Amino acid sequence: MPEYADVAPEIVERLRALCLAFPESHEQQAWAGIRWRIRQRSFAHVLALDSEWPPSYVQAFRPAGPATLLTMRAPIPELEALTSTGHPFYRPQWGENVLGMIINEDTDWDELGELLADSYRIQAPRKLAVLVE
Repeated sequence: MPEYADVAPEIVERLRALCLAFPESHEQQAWAGIRWRIRQRSFAHVLALDSEWPPSYVQAFRPAGPATLLTMRAPIPELEALTSTGHPFYRPQWGENVLGMIINEDTDWDELGELLADSYRIQAPRKLAVLVE
């Protein structure tokens, strides 16, 4: 798999291991960063933010400096519960069930694995979604 300059390689590797474990998932370079997809539907997208770029993400998340952001899908009740706690969770203005999360040294990777599984199940065809616990 290729490496991408904008996201730290150790973050990409950890996300890659989680995301590619799901049935039929694959990785693609996105317009910025990397996304993981099930067929033609993205279930995770990671990218690096700085204070000005990419503008739509900076406006939605207002990082206090460079940051690594992951967006994924979440069930609405969970999305509302997580975003009500604030950092590291955010709710961008696009997509009804899109959850944003800042990835940093405090990231709980076990929790993130569960969130990615939820996102996969939301985006995957039913026959694949039921294969993920």
